[in-house]
Amino acid sequence: MNWITIVWSMNAGACLALATIYFVLWCNQRKSWMHLAFSCSAAAGAALAAFELALLRAQTTEQYGVIVRWAQLPVWVLVVSLVVFVRLYLRAGRQWLAWTACCVRTLALILNFLFIPNLSYREITSLRRLSWWGGQTVSAPVGVTNPWILVAQLSSLLLIVFFIDATITVWRQGDRQRALRVGGSLILFSLIAIGEALLVVWGIIQVPFLVCFAILGLLAVMGYQLCGDVFRAAHLARELEVSQAALRKTEQAMEIAANAVDLALWTWDIASDEIWLSHKARAVFGFSASERLDTERIRSVIHPEDRELVRKAVRDSLQTGAENPVEYRVVLPNGEIRWLVRRSRTEFDHNGKPVLMHGILFDITERKFAEERFRLAVDAAPAAMIMVNKEGRITLTNKQVEALFGYKRDELIDQPVEMLIPERFWSHHADYRHDYFRDPKARPIGVGGELFGQCKDGSKVPVEIGLNPVQTAKGLCVLASIIDIRERKQAELQAQQQRNEVEELRREKTALLEKEVAERARLEREVIEICTREQQRIAYDLHDGVGQQLVGVALNAKLLEQELRAACSAEAEKASKIVRLANQAARQARLTARNLEGADGVGDLKTALQKLVASVRRDCRVDGIVKADDDASSFPVGALVAAQLYRIAQEAVHNAVEHGGASKVEIDLARNHENLVLTVRDNGKGFDTSAISKGMGLRIMRYRAQCVGGSCEVQSKRTKSTVVTCRVPLRTEVAVRPIP
Repeated sequence: MNWITIVWSMNAGACLALATIYFVLWCNQRKSWMHLAFSCSAAAGAALAAFELALLRAQTTEQYGVIVRWAQLPVWVLVVSLVVFVRLYLRAGRQWLAWTACCVRTLALILNFLFIPNLSYREITSLRRLSWWGGQTVSAPVGVTNPWILVAQLSSLLLIVFFIDATITVWRQGDRQRALRVGGSLILFSLIAIGEALLVVWGIIQVPFLVCFAILGLLAVMGYQLCGDVFRAAHLARELEVSQAALRKTEQAMEIAANAVDLALWTWDIASDEIWLSHKARAVFGFSASERLDTERIRSVIHPEDRELVRKAVRDSLQTGAENPVEYRVVLPNGEIRWLVRRSRTEFDHNGKPVLMHGILFDITERKFAEERFRLAVDAAPAAMIMVNKEGRITLTNKQVEALFGYKRDELIDQPVEMLIPERFWSHHADYRHDYFRDPKARPIGVGGELFGQCKDGSKVPVEIGLNPVQTAKGLCVLASIIDIRERKQAELQAQQQRNEVEELRREKTALLEKEVAERARLEREVIEICTREQQRIAYDLHDGVGQQLVGVALNAKLLEQELRAACSAEAEKASKIVRLANQAARQARLTARNLEGADGVGDLKTALQKLVASVRRDCRVDGIVKADDDASSFPVGALVAAQLYRIAQEAVHNAVEHGGASKVEIDLARNHENLVLTVRDNGKGFDTSAISKGMGLRIMRYRAQCVGGSCEVQSKRTKSTVVTCRVPLRTEVAVRPIP
């Protein structure tokens, strides 16, 4: 046997030894699949060493091609087993890279058996005989490279990229020793083996295939690392036995202490998957005192809807080691449901591997039922209601919130309350919330003002909000009741529109009425002016016509009387009587003419009033006086105003003389601020103004005052004098107002 055979046989034997050792380890620890993957890699390395030895001894090109074809089978096993080993041992490397490398290598294996002679060569033209040390000759191929070999080389490239990615991940995780030994050796020896095979296939170098030595180096480094792990595991196993013994003693002490204080304590030994529960904890779960417990048994009593929540909490605690409280439900054998809070902590060994988890359980069933009743009451409320904690996060909503804002309940829980508020108020709302929690009390907001909520679709809705502090198991919260006031706002808007319409209608009607009143007042003024002019015409006709004719009758009667007296006729007395009657009629005609003429022919109202008093004094034997301020007597007024005031005074004096039996009449004319005031007083017996409020004289006086924009008041008692007061504005000739 020459040295070449000895060396390659030793290579194959070393690989087989490693494969056997780790296959036995896998048989003893079936869960340690990385040992099986390494055993497959070592077996593939031994097979490659045997195939390479056969290639060195090949005598014909046909024999060489067949050996190269079947050598691809252990190469495929080696690639797949190394990928699996890296995923299991290093727990790194992108999964898609691993699958891609394996799939491309599988495709290369299939193509290898489709091509003749193999995937590496389209044709092997000859075998070059090379002389090595000791006079040994070996065979090296000479032929045409198959271009489909690029598929196999692509899988090799993907494999190296996968090794690099896994090594970088382990390095970043902090396990740099494992990254350098395992990851570095995988990259280095893979590059050597793949590079040497690539150079030989493409004819760049004329040497045999020597891949098995690089594979042996790779397996040696990996076997060394695994061996160290096995020794450390054995050491940890011994330590674990000691710690488990101590743990059992601790559990006994904990059981005694827990039973003494009635606490629900628990411990989970992760390696053995054994769970210890105190007497109170077993009662909470409904377990018997002697029942053996593991994670599967605990999972079986957890409510199906909460199992994923508990699983996630356990996983997070195993990764971070921090206390991770979680609320969940358990279903007892009798169907009863209990709510529990689990608090836990995780202990790690010196390698950072979790070995123990322990904690305490709290039964919060009563609190949860109370919260559920409160939740049902809130959900049944007619108004939209939300509960917010001190951090401004929404912890509770009811159905009316979904209808009002358009959000689903899951979209609001644990979200900031600002999402329901218009964006322009966000900057100040946090300060308002902090101020409220400093002085929490029931209070309304938005009443009488403008407060809006922000809906999911971006629209805004007017609301009123009532705030009430609520003490919960998670601290102080505020319960806000939100009332949609859109309908009320719409009703207020409609009412305002109706009021505006009524006001506009009132203004239109008022304007129309004022126009009608103004037109009526104009017509009345024209009628009064026409009446005044007609009175003046009648007065002139009486004075110049009837009066002169009566004077003529009186003169003729006087001449007749003289003639009859001269004739000593008895008819003279009758003629004298005719003279007296004619003179009386003439005087009465002149008096009537003067009364009809009134003040229209006088420029000064005071003078006209003095003439009125003088005629009353002369004809009715009634004492009268006219008083006037200097300003009032000298202040000019229009002819229409003077005429109406004169007629009012004339009516008042006539009533005093004819109905009151007055012996004295006083007329005052004064200026009061912006008014001209006419006052007529008498010392007659007076009358009941309410009893004759519908009398013609009083209505005429008031009517005349209103025609010139003034007012007229009458004050009288049955046993006392009467006072008639008329006020007329100086700056307005005629004021438009309704006339009764």
